[in-house]
This record gives sequence, C-alpha cells and structure tokens, in this order.
Amino acid sequence: MTPDPARWISTYLQAQSAEHDAATNTQLAYGRDLIAFSDWLGSRDFATATHADVEAYLVACADAGLAQATRARRLSAIRQLYRFAKEEGWRDDNPAIRISGPGATHHLPRTLSEDDVTRILDTARNFGRGERDRVRNCALLELLYATGMRVSELVELPVAAVRGDPRMILVKGKGDKERMVPLSTPAKAAIAAWLTLRDAEDEARRALGQPPGKYLFPGPGAAGHLTRQHFYLLIKDIAAAAGVDPSRVTPHTMRHAFATHLLAGGADLRVIQTLLGHADLATTEIYTHVLEDHLKELVLTHHPLARKTTQKTK
Repeated sequence: MTPDPARWISTYLQAQSAEHDAATNTQLAYGRDLIAFSDWLGSRDFATATHADVEAYLVACADAGLAQATRARRLSAIRQLYRFAKEEGWRDDNPAIRISGPGATHHLPRTLSEDDVTRILDTARNFGRGERDRVRNCALLELLYATGMRVSELVELPVAAVRGDPRMILVKGKGDKERMVPLSTPAKAAIAAWLTLRDAEDEARRALGQPPGKYLFPGPGAAGHLTRQHFYLLIKDIAAAAGVDPSRVTPHTMRHAFATHLLAGGADLRVIQTLLGHADLATTEIYTHVLEDHLKELVLTHHPLARKTTQKTK
C-alpha cells in the first residue's frame, strides 16, 4: 500500500540523511518545502499528483511572491521526492521530471571592506552590558572573521575544540564534514580571555551539582548554545554601534569578507575553498568576481584618467 504524505516525507528525508549525508538544515528546508506542497495539494496526495499539479503549484508559488531561488529549491525537493518514490515502487513515474524550474538568481555576495571589519571588531570589544558580554562578543566576532565559519558552525562549536591554545581548530560543517581552520593571534587572545570567564561559570555550575556546558558559547535554550537568531541580531547591533550600515552586515557577510580579503591578499583559491568547506571549487570562484568588481571600482574612482573622464561627462 502506498504510504500517506507524512510517511513519504519522513522516509525520504531519512534516506537522504543515510545515503547522501545531507546536512540537518538542508533536510529541514526540504521537509518544509514538501509539507507546503502537500498542504497545497489538499485532498489529493503525492501518489495521485500529476505533472499539471506540479506546474500549477509553481505558478501559485510565483503568484504568492516567493523568490526565484525559493521556487527553484521547492521544485528540486519535489523532483527528488518523486525520484525516490519511483525507486521505492510507490509510483511508476516522476511528474516533476520534465518541468523546467525558474532557476536561481545568482547574485555576487555582499561583502565588507577591511575598514568596515576593523570597526566592527573594535566595537565588539566594548559592546555589552557587562564584562562577560563584552569578552564573549569580542571572541565571537574575532573567531568568525579569523575562520570564515558558517554561523551554525560558530554557535555550535564545542568548547573542547579550542582547549590547549591550538593554532588550528577542527570544525564540523555541512553533512558533518570536518575541516581544519587556523586561528589568528587576535582570535586566540579573545578566546583565551573568554575561556577564563566561561570556565569560572562552569565551576559555579559544578558547585551547584550541574554539568558543565558543552559549547564554547553556551545559551539558555534547549540547544545549550547561543542561537543563530540571537547572534544575527547581535551582529546587527554591533555594526550599528560601529557606524557600519547594519543592513549590510550579517554573519554570512563576515564569512564573505574573510574569503574576499584572503583572496585580495594573494591566497590560493583552493586554500580558500578548503577553509570555507566548499565541496565545489566553482562555489569559491564567485569571490574572484567580487574582487574584480572591487578593483574596477578602485580604478574608476581613484585613477586620475578615470576621474578626468567622469568630470567631462558631468
């Protein structure tokens, strides 16, 4: 008997996790996409949906104002679900296979200048209600910029990873893939200062019969670590205090800044690929375009001949 929609989704996601080592966040996104499609189908279900149904759903998504990239991801989730269903014998066909998706719009990543980053890092050292917050905020920002970690990797970093004053730390990335990233001298100093305070908190917990925290940046929630949402809002506040437009600053733009500044300093593209944890070099190559645009802007705004040409056209 063909499984119900909930069983389709759960079984498919379990298979993705086991066979393709899919990251948790990827599974959650695909799960949400498939639930949305199931809700839209209403009284119909995955087993009876047609090619026309999938097309109509994508049109409905466009009418609802969903971004092009979101619609492309939803089609990908539906297509892969039906590929899996066909392999399992739940369907004889894949009704999404011949549908051309909207495609994702490829924007160059927004990045920050070295001056922007310096102001943000300097502000983080003095940002917070007390010494604990200021020391933690400094460690968060220095570590983020020194390593180019994803925000989930940063907030979920175990405290054991930085014990012993290491030159490099082990980071667990997407799909639980591990990589080594080096620590800068300022990052090591910031972490050491934070560990002193954090370890004192652990001692106080032990005195109360409570276990010490697992994560470098603990949080009060069920996860046990600072949440991505908390850090997202925090970095915006720090940027505003630093005089940097907060709409331009996210944990991800700091990651982009890390890569772009390394490339501008002469780092090899494959080294940057390894440090960022990109599976495909093509993903890393986008930073060469960011750097090209930056160099063009420098020439157009600072070269004397370019300035003369600009003045003539006014």
